[in-house]
Amino acid sequence: INFFSDLLHKHVFVFSVIDLEWKIIYVGSAESEEHDQTLDSVLVGPVPAGRHMFVFQAEAPNTALIPESDAVGVTVVLITCTYRGQEFIRIGYYVNNEYTDTELRENPPLKPDYGQLQRNILASNPRVTRFHINWEGCAEKMEDSENVDPAPNSMLPPSCTPGKAPPLGLLPDNSMDCL
Repeated sequence: INFFSDLLHKHVFVFSVIDLEWKIIYVGSAESEEHDQTLDSVLVGPVPAGRHMFVFQAEAPNTALIPESDAVGVTVVLITCTYRGQEFIRIGYYVNNEYTDTELRENPPLKPDYGQLQRNILASNPRVTRFHINWEGCAEKMEDSENVDPAPNSMLPPSCTPGKAPPLGLLPDNSMDCL
């Protein structure tokens, strides 16, 4: 398990703001945030209105920080974005860490053999959660919503006008477009 890629999958957003901070977080254990690892963090901006694309790729998580009981099976990778320290979107992808060898799948070793594990990211079905934040003193409120497909104009501050976006099927699989 060497690299994360293809985490950002065909999402289009429209912004006209200063800096956005994007993070990729690997959830090491469902039991505690103590095992979560921030794989990478990047500031993007200022982001003027228009079409923007970037590739966000990170190294694999440090396996020494993942509890052995959570090394094999389903976990989550989160991509978060904050504006002025306020998280306004979280995109979660289910990840299945499994052995490629049938014998190891049926009779897994007591101590995980990371060299034999394969990471499969369910990039086709992200879970998107949006949060209400203060967009520069804007009095308008946006309801929190969970597990919905991202609508390009639903997170716009009132001062931003929407642009035209290419069809989602034309975007690269490992990119994030900010329009």
